[in-house]
Amino acid sequence: MFYYKNLDINEKGNLTFNKADTVLLAKKYQTPLYVMDEDMIRENCRIYKKALDKFYDKRGLALYASKAFSCKEIYRIVASEGLGCDVVSGGELYTALEAGFDPEKIYFHGNNKTKQELIFALEKGVGHIVLDGFYDLEVISEICEEKNIVANVSVRIKPGIDAHTHDAVMTGQIDSKFGVALETGEAKEFLLTAIKKKNINLRGVHCHLGSQIFDLEPFEEAARRLLNLMIEIRNETGYIIEELNLGGGFGIKYTEKDDPIEYASYIESVSKTVKNICNRNDFPLPFILMEPGRSIVAPCGITLYTVGSVKKIPGIRTYVSVDGGMADNPRYALYNAEYEAVIANKAKEPKSQIVTIAGRCCESGDLIGENIKIQKAESGDIMAVLSTGAYNYSMASHYNRLPNPPVVMIKDGEDRVIVKGETYEDIVKNDI
Repeated sequence: MFYYKNLDINEKGNLTFNKADTVLLAKKYQTPLYVMDEDMIRENCRIYKKALDKFYDKRGLALYASKAFSCKEIYRIVASEGLGCDVVSGGELYTALEAGFDPEKIYFHGNNKTKQELIFALEKGVGHIVLDGFYDLEVISEICEEKNIVANVSVRIKPGIDAHTHDAVMTGQIDSKFGVALETGEAKEFLLTAIKKKNINLRGVHCHLGSQIFDLEPFEEAARRLLNLMIEIRNETGYIIEELNLGGGFGIKYTEKDDPIEYASYIESVSKTVKNICNRNDFPLPFILMEPGRSIVAPCGITLYTVGSVKKIPGIRTYVSVDGGMADNPRYALYNAEYEAVIANKAKEPKSQIVTIAGRCCESGDLIGENIKIQKAESGDIMAVLSTGAYNYSMASHYNRLPNPPVVMIKDGEDRVIVKGETYEDIVKNDI
């Protein structure tokens, strides 16, 4: 009935999530409520770690892409599982450091990092800065010269690959705000320039093709193109680039039509491509990095709501309104992201209605989904929207001055708060 093993139905007919009764959780904490499954998060971390150890001879590291879900507790969990992390802002970096994350295992991304953020990262001993272009290179070179230090860096490259995903989450093509382009020669020019910088230690090349990708071929082709560039640089200059970061973007199952790749199989397949190219060109096997985010946390989260009004427009549609919406989950409004939903207190009943799930914000576009099949919904029911562990809490806003919901973590059926819910006082605390 459910795509993921952490979902079930108990003897009361209520939906359970990692053994916890979701109806009781809604009663205890109120709604809206984000709920996360620690046991599955840890299991997903281990899948990546074991596969990298096996197929890259322990010469690899999974970096949790923390923009998917960032708070102190998630950094503690992934660190304890032996992963590094990637951050894309000073705020994410600060949170990781506050959680005690080893700065040497942090990779700092971003297409327009400020000078203040770069100084902060270098002062805190962040192990690796991923440069997005020549502007980044000049700013960090200037800082390093001022402070008489050397920075470990890599460069984000656009390999010019169609990742077969939604335009809004595709980032590897030439027309992207991220990185330097391979096919124009810009990437090669960047690498040759970086090698000559005395305060820069060029460690690696990086690419990220996009999100929700279900094909192996784009990742294999990206590995081929970046390795060929690394080999070209070696042949021309003698300089060995030691790290190859193939990013993330591995798809998960949100709905029946999604058919994700097993992550260990992806790693195995790409490892063959990398090893074959290195062997044929007598190039040392690079240290491999990857950046799973969504695939680690998305299926490990649900969001609970209380149903309010139910409006039936004959011959048009039925709106089922909940006490959340685009303020706690803007993904449908941004790019028509699809979800499955369950009436948690009627989970045993058949899904007999096709509805539009509407949020409470003062926007016509505030929807969580259209044409979603659910059990008969009535005011007061508890609705669970599934697979919301990624890009929901992290994208939440205060639109309409709505407080952000709390985040509750479940471990073996036991619940605890990891992020407190906001109050109206929190909303106005910075107003003057």
